[in-house]
Amino acid sequence: MAPLEVLMVGCGEYTTGFVGGGMSGSDKKVGVVALTLFDLRRRGKVGKLSMVGVSGDKFPAIREHLHKNISQMYNGLDVAFESYPDRGKRDPEAYKAAIDALPRGSAITIFTPDTTHFPIALYAIERGIHVLITKPAVKLLKHHLKLLEASRKHGVFVYIEHHKRYDPAYADARYRSKNLGDFNYFYSYMSQPKSQLETFKAWAGKDSDISYYLNSHHIDINESMVPDFKPTRVTASAAKGTATDLGCVPETEDTITLLVDWVKKDDPNKRATGVYTASWTAPQKAGVHSNQYFHYMGSKGEIRVNQAKRGYDVTEDEAGLMWYNPFYMKYAPDEEGNFNGQTGYGYISFEKFVDAVNSLNAGKVTLDELDQRPLPTLKNTIATGAILEAGRRSLDENRPIEIIAGGESWSLK
Repeated sequence: MAPLEVLMVGCGEYTTGFVGGGMSGSDKKVGVVALTLFDLRRRGKVGKLSMVGVSGDKFPAIREHLHKNISQMYNGLDVAFESYPDRGKRDPEAYKAAIDALPRGSAITIFTPDTTHFPIALYAIERGIHVLITKPAVKLLKHHLKLLEASRKHGVFVYIEHHKRYDPAYADARYRSKNLGDFNYFYSYMSQPKSQLETFKAWAGKDSDISYYLNSHHIDINESMVPDFKPTRVTASAAKGTATDLGCVPETEDTITLLVDWVKKDDPNKRATGVYTASWTAPQKAGVHSNQYFHYMGSKGEIRVNQAKRGYDVTEDEAGLMWYNPFYMKYAPDEEGNFNGQTGYGYISFEKFVDAVNSLNAGKVTLDELDQRPLPTLKNTIATGAILEAGRRSLDENRPIEIIAGGESWSLK
C-alpha cells in the first residue's frame, strides 16, 4: 500500500508558523501541522504532502520560511510540498482542485476559519477522503450531524484535533475521574494574550468567537470524562470593550463564560454543573502564551489541573520571565540534529489520526471500533458541538438555550 497522501488546507500560523509576511510572534513560530507531517513523512507514516491556501503568492515566502526555520534547523528535514493555487492566482475555492488531485483514501487537515470547516470537510468526505478538523469541528450542530452522516455513508474517518486529550496530565485526570463517582462540578479557564487578536483579525468577532476557539478544549475534556452524562441547558455571559478598543469589530467579545447544566442519562435526579471561561484579552507579558486549568469534582473526590506554568521557566533580559510548554510541542532537536518532538501532545494528536487512517485503509479496524476508543471523533464530540452553538445562541438571543439529546438525535431549543 502506498504511503498516505495528506493535503494541508490552510497555511497560516498553526500549519506553518507564517503570519502577516513573517514568523509568528506566538509560541508556534514554526507551526505545528506542517512540521509534524514533515517528520511523519521522514518516519514513513505519510507520503506525498500538499498545501492549499487562498492566494498562491504566499507560497514562495512560506517555502523560504520553512527551509530556513525547519529544514536548516532539523538536519535537512524535507519540507517539500505541492501547493495550490498557482502563483499569481487567488481562489477561495482552491481546496476543491487540491482535494480532487488526491487518490481516494488520502487525508486532509483543515486549519481555516471556523465558518469554512463544514463545506471543505463535506467536499472531502464525499470524495472518499479522510478528514482532520481543528476544533471546533463546525459552528452549527446540524452541520456536525450532517458530517457524521456523510462520513458513515462514504466510509471515511473524521477526527477533531482536540489535542488537550493527549496532554499527559489531562489524560491521566480523565482516567482517574472514573473512580470519583458521579460528575458534580467542572470549572475551566483558558486564555491567550491580546496579540492574538492581531493574528486573528481577519475573523475575530466576525466569523467566530473566543468560546469556539478556546472553550472548545475544556468542554471536550469534560465531555470525554463523563460519557454517562448529557448537557441539557446553556446560559452564556460575555465581557466586551477591550477587543473593540484594539480595533476589532463591535461584535467581538473579550471573554465568554458558559454555564451548562448536565444530567445523568439513566438517572435524571443526578445533575451537574459545568462552567467554561475563555478569553483572548489576557495581558501581553503574562509569562505564558496560554493559561489553562480546570477543577473537576465528583461525588467521591476532585481533581485540579493547572497546565500553564508546568514548573519550567526561563528568564531573559529582554523577554523577561517565561513559562514554556515543551509538553505540547518540543522544538529542540535531538543529539543527531533531527526533530525530537514526537512525545509532545500536539504531535501525538496528528499521529493518532494518521495511525487510525492507515489502519482503516488496511482493513485492520472499522469506523465503529474507532468510535469506541477515547478518540475525538465526530460521534464522540457531539455534546461539545451542541454546547458551543448553544452558547453562541444564548449570547445572541439573550436567553438560556435548551439541548435536546437522545442517542444521536440532537437539537437546540
